[in-house]
Amino acid sequence: MSAAPKVLVVHDDRDMRAAVGELLRSEGFDVVEAADGLEALLQVKRTRPAGVVLDLVMPRLGGLEAIKRIRAFDRGIKIVVITGASDQELHPQARALGAVAVLTKPLSPADVVAALRAETAPPAPPASVPPLAVETAPPAPVQSVPPPPAESVPLAPVESAPSAPPPDAPSAAAAVSAVPEILVVVGEPELRDRLEEVLAAAGYEVRLMSDAASGVRAVVERAPHLVLLDVEMPGLSGVGVLPAIVALVPAAKVIMLNESVNIELAKRSLAFGAFDHVTKPIDPPHLLQSIEAALAQRRVDLAG
Repeated sequence: MSAAPKVLVVHDDRDMRAAVGELLRSEGFDVVEAADGLEALLQVKRTRPAGVVLDLVMPRLGGLEAIKRIRAFDRGIKIVVITGASDQELHPQARALGAVAVLTKPLSPADVVAALRAETAPPAPPASVPPLAVETAPPAPVQSVPPPPAESVPLAPVESAPSAPPPDAPSAAAAVSAVPEILVVVGEPELRDRLEEVLAAAGYEVRLMSDAASGVRAVVERAPHLVLLDVEMPGLSGVGVLPAIVALVPAAKVIMLNESVNIELAKRSLAFGAFDHVTKPIDPPHLLQSIEAALAQRRVDLAG
């Protein structure tokens, strides 16, 4: 008798996670659960599920980033996305990343089961890109290597070639080993000052910006390890500028700071690349714990 197919259910709402899990068990699936994106990645590597049912809006690694990493680990895993009606703009992105289905809440049990049992294979990456890179690389070295040795290798090339790598190598090492720098982008002066005090006391280097536009300029000027980004600010909001920050410094982690009244907006930011969100009034121990988790994940990303 064949083993029941294993499915990982990923949702930060315990009741929703339990409901989807119970549904799948009743249909003969072996179910494991995860409460956030990071736990999902651990479960994928540990249990090797045949399918994953995940919410796009999750803390500790949003749904889109989770899809990318699951697909990078095993492209054979079927990924079924569940999401709210307000996240329509994310549906095409989820499909483009490899989701076999995107289902809107409230869920139809039959649709979830059908998506997991469908024979359709997950989309494969373009097969033509690697061959092109491999074929074009050899010709250049073959033609350019012979001429220099006779004339300029002892002088210009030898001195300029070594000088180029050193700046790159130290910067890569510094990105991992340097004291982490946190960019604080917060409109409220009192909160900004309080965050600087808490972060400096914890041993972090801190830069302060008072609005989203100056935050983007600061990111371009020097990439931080992590960004604390206020959801609501005068002018451009933190949620509005988040995609630009993620695109400019993909290695940096972003933690959103939000009022309790806009917690849903903060949660949606997780799908756009934020690592986590922290609700005001800020609890320093909780914030520092989230920062430590984000920086730990950043180190893993850079090492891998």
